[in-house]
Amino acid sequence: MQTTYIFGHKVPDTDSVCASISLSYLKNQMGLRTEPRVLGNLNKESKFVLSYFNIPEPEFLNDVKVQIRNMHYNKEAMVEEHSSIYSAYKLLVKLGVTGLPLVNKQKKLTGYVNVKEISKYLIEGDITYLNTSYANILETLNAYEVLKFDNEIEGNILAAAYKSETFINRVNLTNNDIVIVGDRYKIQEYAINSGVKLVLLVNNVELSEDLINLATLKRVNIIRVPLGTFKTANMVKLCNYVKLLNINPHPITFSVTDYRNDFIEVTNKLGHTNYPIVNRKNLCLGMMRLVDASNFERKNVILVDHNQQVQSCDGIDEANILEIIDHHNLGTIGTSRPINFRSMPVGCTCTIIYRLFQEAHVSIPKDIAGIMLSAILSDTLLFKSPTVTEMDIKVANELAKIAELDIQEYGMKMFKAASSVSGMSVEEIIHSDMKYYKNKESDLAVGQVITLDFDEILARKEEFVAELNNMSLVGNYKIALLFVTDIIKNGSYLFFNEEAKEVIEEAFGLENIEQGVYLDKVVSRKKQIIPPLLEN
Repeated sequence: MQTTYIFGHKVPDTDSVCASISLSYLKNQMGLRTEPRVLGNLNKESKFVLSYFNIPEPEFLNDVKVQIRNMHYNKEAMVEEHSSIYSAYKLLVKLGVTGLPLVNKQKKLTGYVNVKEISKYLIEGDITYLNTSYANILETLNAYEVLKFDNEIEGNILAAAYKSETFINRVNLTNNDIVIVGDRYKIQEYAINSGVKLVLLVNNVELSEDLINLATLKRVNIIRVPLGTFKTANMVKLCNYVKLLNINPHPITFSVTDYRNDFIEVTNKLGHTNYPIVNRKNLCLGMMRLVDASNFERKNVILVDHNQQVQSCDGIDEANILEIIDHHNLGTIGTSRPINFRSMPVGCTCTIIYRLFQEAHVSIPKDIAGIMLSAILSDTLLFKSPTVTEMDIKVANELAKIAELDIQEYGMKMFKAASSVSGMSVEEIIHSDMKYYKNKESDLAVGQVITLDFDEILARKEEFVAELNNMSLVGNYKIALLFVTDIIKNGSYLFFNEEAKEVIEEAFGLENIEQGVYLDKVVSRKKQIIPPLLEN
């Protein structure tokens, strides 16, 4: 069963993190195999919540693009470099491919061989030289072992086609020779006495007992071949190690972590049809053909707390979206087929997930109840946000009972742990909870930070404005904002890029605003900040 990844938006907040974890727990209890993931670094609040309930942080998910590991490449397509040319050819035919990666005994990639080179070798290759193993000869010639003294066989091939007397008088045999001979006793004796490397007895000729004893004394390898002299002479060169035909010791390769789109781009440029697949240790895992690029599996994902493509994981358009659980306005993510989509006008995604637990008749453990409660308190700002609903409050109280927590006491403890900006850089504060939106042809970047240390932020006002101005230029954002929310005063302070001043004044009905302007009872980005900005 393929693992399904569950994740929230790119800048994780407590709701997206806790929703991913709690929904993953629910789905696993229902028999699926899921894992929660995050798309960025956790903020202080989320870290506090997970630590408080002793729940490990989800792993980081870089993207959900289709990788080579998701494509159906041929895992059998490789040949050990000490295999015979004949066995490599048979594998090429069996797999229906035109080339194969060469590997050593540890499966480390050492080169590449193809049908073209094998054909060239058969026509132009040196038929008088053999460099192979004793085992390769047996396999290729369908032969039988008579005497074996060497695992490796190397030497010049000679076929005893002359008369015995002529052969003995004219051919000087050495230990570097391999003799192909039939039932010609004198040549057999001469070859063995000369201490040749190997004698190939064609037509299944039996060696006499006295010559076997002599060959044993001389340590001459003997193989009995069922083929005739002509066919043996033609087939024996196919016994050679296939590594002798290695056309490229360093072929273009792909890793299982490489992306499908990159594979297609490279293959279109190079024009090759076959590519070895390797891991980080250069161990060959198989071979990918260009025609295999259309045979792949998309990664299964479930989205929580977002449904905008710009806020989601890179490569989301390549993923198989199974489900979306969200409480925001409808965004830009589309699917190729119908899916389960649960969207409710509540203050928190975990409020919806609580309903899913009830519908599935699955009990909520104490720790899961604790993080779900934390998400509701975070998203509704302890029920002070205008996004809060009666359902959020009711669910929060039910979760508090399971988690055995006092809502006010725990909520203030959570916000206090998360609100300190001491030691954080301006960039870290601005981007700690930044979300991105598209309005017609314009891009918006709207960050929000909840803190009780506004005086510390105000003292660095110029730095915040400078960073927002830089963001608008580098990222081409028409509007770059930071809302600093004070849950005690129930309002927010606003910092903005200078070019957005008129748009903000018009959106919020303000005049002559200055950096750090206080907006009373404005605490919800989703309900009070984004809608008026998107209308302009």
